[in-house]
Amino acid sequence: MDASLYPRMAAVEDAHWWFSGRRAIVDRLIERLSLPPGAAILEPGCGTGGNFPMLARRGRLYAMDSDPAAIGFAAARGLAELAEGSLPARVPFGNLEFDLVVMTDVLEHLDDPAGALRALQRRLKPGGALLATVPAGPWMWSEHDVTHHHRRRFRAAEFGAMLRAGGFEIIYLSHYNFLLFPAIAGARLIQRLRRPDVSAARHDLTMPPPALNRILRGIFASERFIVGAARIPFGVSLIAMARTIAPADRFAADGA
Repeated sequence: MDASLYPRMAAVEDAHWWFSGRRAIVDRLIERLSLPPGAAILEPGCGTGGNFPMLARRGRLYAMDSDPAAIGFAAARGLAELAEGSLPARVPFGNLEFDLVVMTDVLEHLDDPAGALRALQRRLKPGGALLATVPAGPWMWSEHDVTHHHRRRFRAAEFGAMLRAGGFEIIYLSHYNFLLFPAIAGARLIQRLRRPDVSAARHDLTMPPPALNRILRGIFASERFIVGAARIPFGVSLIAMARTIAPADRFAADGA
């Protein structure tokens, strides 16, 4: 993402319906993991730290980002140990192993998402968990993806195969943001018809009017009661929970 957008992201992500709704869904899924007391949690690609209050309640939080501007905003929250780093080559914090890695919309920014998953798998404790979200549906490519420097949008089968190849056992994989999917998908298709060339895209980090923001947040966040309990075949994004596979288990899975 352009460094110039970090101040705007820092200003809106605590209250914006998209960020707050996604946090509600992710938080609910983390509850299912039964993390140990004082769990070591890593957030790669932490951006300006909007997830920090949620994650810091559940353990000792470590976070990394490749952009010093993002780290500056994240550090102001005072909730995580921060370091510059990049995936897959440079994961900081020495030899520390983690109980949980949380990545919300990070893999789509990377040239080598498969390599990133392998690198993170090596830094998880045996049985450690990964929770990751990515944008779904290559056909939904829009100005939003260009502005946020996305490299791709994922199909569910592709995302699942990448997780398994990275040494993970999938606990749960589903689309989400399905209640607002018709409206969002329709808007993006219309946008592409009106402006086929999205190379000069505009950012969409703007706050809706307060009443509309509350309505959208309520709709999106309500999915937390469904996501995790059922697999949804459509939606704007994908969400996955996975655990590391021990070397012997991975060998058996590869040979099956």
